[in-house]
Amino acid sequence: MTGTGTARPLDPERGTLDKAAGENFPVAPFFLPRAWRDDLRAVYGFARLVDDIGDGDLAPGGADARLLGVSPREAEDRLVLLDAFEADLRRVFDATPRHPLLRRLQPTVRRRSLTPEPFLGLIAANRQDQLVGRYETYDDLLAYCALSANPVGRLVLAVTGTPTPQRIRRSDMICTALQIVEHLQDVAEDLARDRVYLPAADMKRFHVQEADLATKTAGASVRALIAYEAQRARDLLNEGAPLVGSVHGRLKLLLAGFVAGGRAALHAIAAAEHDVLPGPPKPGKVRLLREVGVTLRGEG
Repeated sequence: MTGTGTARPLDPERGTLDKAAGENFPVAPFFLPRAWRDDLRAVYGFARLVDDIGDGDLAPGGADARLLGVSPREAEDRLVLLDAFEADLRRVFDATPRHPLLRRLQPTVRRRSLTPEPFLGLIAANRQDQLVGRYETYDDLLAYCALSANPVGRLVLAVTGTPTPQRIRRSDMICTALQIVEHLQDVAEDLARDRVYLPAADMKRFHVQEADLATKTAGASVRALIAYEAQRARDLLNEGAPLVGSVHGRLKLLLAGFVAGGRAALHAIAAAEHDVLPGPPKPGKVRLLREVGVTLRGEG
């Protein structure tokens, strides 16, 4: 998982929330009810901060570590920070948390009757990132996405009061697909962090070595591998897309935006001829809006 933007050292809460502007899709768009926006921003603050801890992207100066009660000597140890963050998360449910982003989350947890499990999943994913940098099979990668991505969709459904077993299943497909798409966009950046989210079995099948991922432009084998994984993500998105038609009103537009964002990103990857190594292929706004329309009409 990767972070974007630069946090402000004197205000870790504001700096973390400001990163919402750099995401691939609006975190809490204006058309949602104010109560939903506030709660989704609170959930985003948690998810963004745990990713920043896991990626080593915290604001300079150690303010977050101090807030979590971690000594300067241990502030560079991401596992120590994640343990402290988990301890503070548990205070959200039975005490008063130390970090302002978790204090901000507490009213949302109580108002929406949220449980610890999805939050703990996101922490576990970032803990896994410190210990596991390669995935042997596609199933291994899916298990990682169940921790790193699927909890986000489940939290959106919980905040909006719309979870059902079928919606959760389709949300999981969409979230896993979006995580895979992000991995495809960020192959070079992830490799620089010593992480490869392309399954080793697939790399072997397409005769791709890690050294091939470190070049400035992708060769034919890498492009074929990216195209293969992109099709898997597209299939997951399409299978999960009926989630959009199962809800109504503004939530339908929000979920359509998530699906459309993934489809537009996949189109950008294809338009780059699956060469993701020079940098993340990004879709334009026109393409994104077109995909929103297609998704809302249920044509995709």
